[in-house]
Amino acid sequence: MGCDGGTIPKRHELVKGPKKVEQVDKNAALVARWSYCAISQTPLRKPIVACELGRLYNKDAVIEYLLDKSPEKCVIETATHIKSLKDVKELNLTDNPAWKGDKANTKGDKYEEMHRAAFICPVVGLEMNGRQKFCYLRACGCVFSDRAMKEIKTEVCHKCGESFKEDDVIVLNGNKEEMADLQRKMEERKLIAKLVKKAKKSKATETVSKSALTKEISGPSSQKPEESKESIDKMPSAFSSTTNAVNAQSSSTSTASGKACKPASGLNKRSLTESGEKSEAYKSIFTSHSSAKRSREQKPNWITHTAYYY
Repeated sequence: MGCDGGTIPKRHELVKGPKKVEQVDKNAALVARWSYCAISQTPLRKPIVACELGRLYNKDAVIEYLLDKSPEKCVIETATHIKSLKDVKELNLTDNPAWKGDKANTKGDKYEEMHRAAFICPVVGLEMNGRQKFCYLRACGCVFSDRAMKEIKTEVCHKCGESFKEDDVIVLNGNKEEMADLQRKMEERKLIAKLVKKAKKSKATETVSKSALTKEISGPSSQKPEESKESIDKMPSAFSSTTNAVNAQSSSTSTASGKACKPASGLNKRSLTESGEKSEAYKSIFTSHSSAKRSREQKPNWITHTAYYY
């Protein structure tokens, strides 16, 4: 069973105490956050993008993550807020001239500096390795150190000259408090964008409904001359004969006098309505006239919508 032959066990070998909490190496954590993609865990290579929470990603890894619609897709906690490429911004980084990349120590016989960064601040020259705070601008994507933004206060980008606001400055790989603040600002921006989109949509529907109403109101009054001409042609022949007679009478009076005068159609109409006697041509317009009455043999049979006569 053991513990024989003169062995003397110690207390920690017999009594199991609580496990020690494993401490993460700070240097390794900095390298992982500033040199590797937050989705694929591969080294960062241009083009590099950043989300509104300040995390760094490879652009191709983000595209592959968004295109993967399979049910076996692994949901990554650091990318749950990314729904499209509009949620990330491509960074305009400044290369470090002292960076030699992976080719610096091919033989493995040289000291490799872990905190040597591939990018620097274009204003101060600090390396983007996590020891100094860095931020980027949402308007243009340019990356600067926090020291440069505080020492040279301006509302125009130091690199490209594009204007920006204070809310457009996003800290890269910030602490818990900074991440919570960025989360709150991101939710507020999305809510405002959603309300603006909804207001534009309702305004567009209102304009469409107003235009439809104006068309309906102006539709009957705005009758084309061709349509009015066709409606006149469809009127009874008796009414056309009366109008022709009136026109002939007016033309004869104008030729007899030798002077051009206005048509007296209004006077004739007024005289016909005022006088109790009406002509047969005028009476034939109405259905109460004897010419409109037909015998029972002349009337057609009533045909319904669902006729069964064929």
